[in-house]
Amino acid sequence: MADRGASGAVADALIGREADLRLLRARLRVGTGGGALLLSGEAGVGKSAVLDELAGVALADGARVLKAAGVEFEAGCGYSCLNQVLFPLLGGLDVLDATLRDALRTALGFDGGRPPEPLLVSNAVLRLLQTAAGGDPLLIVVDDLHWVDRASARVLAFVARRVTGLGMSFVAAARSGEPCPGGYSAALVPYELPPLDEESATRLLGSRFPGLARGARRRLLAEAGGNPLALLELPAALRPDAEDSPAVLPLSSRLETLFGSRVAELPAATRHVLLIAALEGTGDLGVLRAAADRDGRGYGLEDLAPVERARLVHIEEGTRKLTFRHPLIRSAVVGQAPSGERRAVHAALARVLTDRPERRAWHLGEATLEPDEEVAALLEQAAGLALRRGDAAGAMRTLIRSAALTPEGPHRGRRLAEAAYLGAESTGALSSARRLLDDARRAAPQAEDSLHSATASALLVLNGDGDVTTAHRLLHSAVESAAAAHGYRAEDKALVDALHVLAVICFFGARPGLWRSYHRVVERLTPEPPAILAVLGRTFSDPARTGAAAHAQLDVLMDSLGGEADPVRITRVGTGALYLDRLGEVREAAWQVVRKGRDGGPARRYISALIHLCLDDYLTGGWDEALELAREGLRACEEHGYRAFAWYFRYVTAIVLGARGQADESLATAEAVIGWAARHGAPCAAHYAHHAAAVASLGRGDFALAYDHAAAVSPAGTLASHVPHALWVAAHLVEAAVRSGRRAEAAAHVRALRDADVAALSSRHAMLVEASAALCTEDDEEARRLFALALAIPGSDRWRFDRARVRLAYGERLRRARATAESRVVLRAALATFEDLGARPWAERAEKELRAAGWSRRRPDAAHAPELSAQEWEVARLAASGLPNKQIAERLFLSHRTVGAHLYRIYPKLGITSRAMLRDALGARDDVPGRPPPPPP
Repeated sequence: MADRGASGAVADALIGREADLRLLRARLRVGTGGGALLLSGEAGVGKSAVLDELAGVALADGARVLKAAGVEFEAGCGYSCLNQVLFPLLGGLDVLDATLRDALRTALGFDGGRPPEPLLVSNAVLRLLQTAAGGDPLLIVVDDLHWVDRASARVLAFVARRVTGLGMSFVAAARSGEPCPGGYSAALVPYELPPLDEESATRLLGSRFPGLARGARRRLLAEAGGNPLALLELPAALRPDAEDSPAVLPLSSRLETLFGSRVAELPAATRHVLLIAALEGTGDLGVLRAAADRDGRGYGLEDLAPVERARLVHIEEGTRKLTFRHPLIRSAVVGQAPSGERRAVHAALARVLTDRPERRAWHLGEATLEPDEEVAALLEQAAGLALRRGDAAGAMRTLIRSAALTPEGPHRGRRLAEAAYLGAESTGALSSARRLLDDARRAAPQAEDSLHSATASALLVLNGDGDVTTAHRLLHSAVESAAAAHGYRAEDKALVDALHVLAVICFFGARPGLWRSYHRVVERLTPEPPAILAVLGRTFSDPARTGAAAHAQLDVLMDSLGGEADPVRITRVGTGALYLDRLGEVREAAWQVVRKGRDGGPARRYISALIHLCLDDYLTGGWDEALELAREGLRACEEHGYRAFAWYFRYVTAIVLGARGQADESLATAEAVIGWAARHGAPCAAHYAHHAAAVASLGRGDFALAYDHAAAVSPAGTLASHVPHALWVAAHLVEAAVRSGRRAEAAAHVRALRDADVAALSSRHAMLVEASAALCTEDDEEARRLFALALAIPGSDRWRFDRARVRLAYGERLRRARATAESRVVLRAALATFEDLGARPWAERAEKELRAAGWSRRRPDAAHAPELSAQEWEVARLAASGLPNKQIAERLFLSHRTVGAHLYRIYPKLGITSRAMLRDALGARDDVPGRPPPPPP
């Protein structure tokens, strides 16, 4: 009855079994001719649940269902399973003639006498079933067929071979690979029930254990291998923090019964070699052979023959690799081995893996019971190797093991503190970080003064109920004390890590005084400051004044990212690129970090990469993706406890919603961020929120409110010191000032932008500085010159929303200067972009200006013609200008066939029949948003 446990895995909704059930019902044909099936699958895969569902559906459809199951300890008791099947019908035995009735009663043990002939019993059962069915549908369900007694199996096989002709249906279930008595292979059509696919397994795990952390969920999915019962049972073996969980998860008693019994039956030599394979982990036969030779027991790979025959492992001759047929077999092997034998195998593997230091150190750690500084030091080195390849969680686990094997003294506290730092800064194990910090202080009181301890504590304060000032005070004093005591060494990893966290805290605080200790220490690092720390000091602190000077250093860092695998380095470079508008250059690497994060990689880095992608998406017009990634980021912050970084994703949500016209929701979200920022002393978060609120207010036409929000970041006429986001609201402040009658304030702000040479930061800032100046001037010719200059900035077409807003302002100015034909060109380009982005308020403004300029969406000859989509307008305008389909396709990044298909739809919408008629139908030539011709003088 063991598979009955898997019913719980899928009984409620049979997650992931919809397709299997459809196929099985179609083949069983209950009530429509009948059929006979053998459902097979590994232990715990959910065969019993599927049988229960088939029986339930048949009952609901009006069929009679007879159920039975093989029982291991009744396998030697003749006709015991048949007794289960027929028990509901025993009161109707009188319908049989005397010979058949007597034979069946004797077989079932109700009468004494000589055992009846099997054929006589089989015919009696068949006749009884026919009579009981009475022409109505009948389904016979037999579970655990491999444990059905032989006498019952022969009779049931006899019945199964004949059900189709009698309109009955028969389905049985058995474990894959188990011999079934009774000759069922010829009687039943086989169907192998596969493990759940990854999506279904994830749904099942989430429905039963919704609070599992991402890393724990990922590990359980891998260990369970799609086995529903394992998905329900294994979570009990997993500690809340993944770094505390054993390397091989122990099996529950139910899983041990299913998987461990097959291992226990193997010869001792086979179990031992299998243990080597289970602990070695990669299946390398060369390593397995060498380890078997080293442990002195005289066993070898030839002892694996029984386990191959039992189909518990597979050996691939080509790659010389051993793989377990199911991950839980590996768990069963390790779980059944005595601890002394496991340590001996680890020691043998360590002796063999001399050329693989990380794996050798891990095996030595598992083989060692008493404190051993040499082994602990090797484990610490292995943790460093894990960090360099981006495995922060693995490094944290290794450091914890290193500390456990460290003799009493300062090294134990130092290693625990570093593990705590990794938990707080990278892996998302904040609760473990707190515990490890306490352990570090108990192990070595002086560990409280270590940089890793202080850095971890500052991060915990930042993500808890503390504030930025407290976190800064805690960390900056530790940084300066450590640097003064141990030297300003650029190769001091703890010092460099602490400075990176200090930069984040200073950024959150957005005050010049907070950055002084950072600059003081970085400038004194020898032989020279690491490039990324130098770049952060310029671009992340006060980019309006120092950012442009960092371009050259950032170029070198960008060039070094090719093939980079370390998520820490990738995200640190991305942070340095943020206010120089160069996040697009790290997109590919950031996506690499996100994919790792989704698979359980460092949570803090995963969140940082999501932030960078969201911000770049907003600037470049990937708004749908920005909202999707923001939702993902909020979930990650909630799941891993990084509450101090959730405001980034709320900002992205607020600013996109505001730009799309959902002002109320945008402003409410912004206010929530402003409230959080006030409670935690994080004005930077408030600056971002004010930016989002300014965009929402501009969209709804409340220019006075937009001005107030923009000025809350940086007053008009100045770029507030060490307020990086003053750059991002500058153009909004100028527009809001002009439109609310504050021309003097707007002009003062443009002067501040020019004095700071903000245009040197990026093409976006260069475009917005010229456009802001154009808004301020009352001279129409000067305004036209400045707008044209803004739109001609190389690379400015990347910033779709900002560029479309510049075009809108330019078109408005042209129309008011009575240059209506010119205004239609830029206004229609702006409209196309706004419509593509879903920026409804700006699209409505652009369309209103176009109508005032004499433009209409309607066809010249049809008042109610269907409108062109934004992309159709772009194709039509380019075709009207004389470009062939191939060049249009290159301009719009389409195939020439897609361009042809667009034109095929455009002609009837415009009431024309040829390409030559497009120019007149459109009224004026227009261009593709983001790729204009040289603007008019």
